Amino acid sequence: MKARLPKNEKKRIEVLWQYDVLDTVPEAMFDDLTELAASICQVPIALISLVDEDRQWFKSKVGVTVKETSRDISFCAHAILYKKLFIVPDTTKDARFKNNPLVTGTRKIRFYAGAPLTTPAGHRLGTLCVLDRKPRQLGPEQKRAMQILARHIMSQLEMRRRIRELGGATK
Repeated sequence: MKARLPKNEKKRIEVLWQYDVLDTVPEAMFDDLTELAASICQVPIALISLVDEDRQWFKSKVGVTVKETSRDISFCAHAILYKKLFIVPDTTKDARFKNNPLVTGTRKIRFYAGAPLTTPAGHRLGTLCVLDRKPRQLGPEQKRAMQILARHIMSQLEMRRRIRELGGATK
């Protein structure tokens, strides 16, 4: 099932492009945070995902080789509709995902948890997410860690955006 669009979708996309991060090269700082999320949550897959008009693009990834997926099959497109951690304990039992090719195909994703990457103005640009090939739950400390890591990722993106703005203002 394709996710509905956020009410502020046009502005959200405009803000996403202001961060100038889509299609950039991997960076150790983001990769470290993604690896930390996978380790804390004890899952084989973790991603920093940014959702644009047509796709979800991975700034950082652990456990997968793809750089992006179509937005219409994206778990993160659903997660950005929520202010808090979005968890699907068993994708095969959730009407939104049970027929998703990421669930039914070779990847066999069974668990998803995504913490939104939220700008200071409240726009959810993507997620820090963790996935597994078996159903599961996250414990309270894991949930808290995901939210903390997501805030840290967003603060790094925000700092970079502000530095670029200041650099442009001094020219």
